[in-house]
Amino acid sequence: MKLFRYILVVSALLFVAESISAADDVEPLAPVTGTERCAVCGMFVAKYPAWISQLKLNDSQVMMFDGPKDMFVFYFSPKMYGAGDAAPEHLLVKDYYTRKWISGREALYVTGSDVFGPMGHELVPFASREAAENFLKDHHGKNILAFEEVTDEIVQAMRMGHKMKHKMKK
Repeated sequence: MKLFRYILVVSALLFVAESISAADDVEPLAPVTGTERCAVCGMFVAKYPAWISQLKLNDSQVMMFDGPKDMFVFYFSPKMYGAGDAAPEHLLVKDYYTRKWISGREALYVTGSDVFGPMGHELVPFASREAAENFLKDHHGKNILAFEEVTDEIVQAMRMGHKMKHKMKK
């Protein structure tokens, strides 16, 4: 029994160390001062610090979002939200457990959980598979998706019933 507890404690410590070390050196693409609005829905992003996501376009413009779901909405349709000919280049999200910035392309996303973001159903990001699996079990999630597996169809299905008016730019 003592061996089992020891293994459990060591596993938990390794899990935390892995999550922290994976996200240690990532800095935000731009500071969040409190005046930034989500490029998709218009909400003030600073009100939701755990969910803030950022995307840098190849013209160096940084877009802010109140959650990964809206970041993906923009990612799949940048022209619709004022990006012109610029394309998404870098994406940052915050690991759900550590709240540290991580690469949006390297993150794993849990869908279908009982945890809601500022705009309802959310893609909950994690730096490690183990963290995503634990969250999935604890919060009744449906899937763990790599960046490449997130599709516009998945994102739009999550948005149904949770859309706010957004200002589209021409």
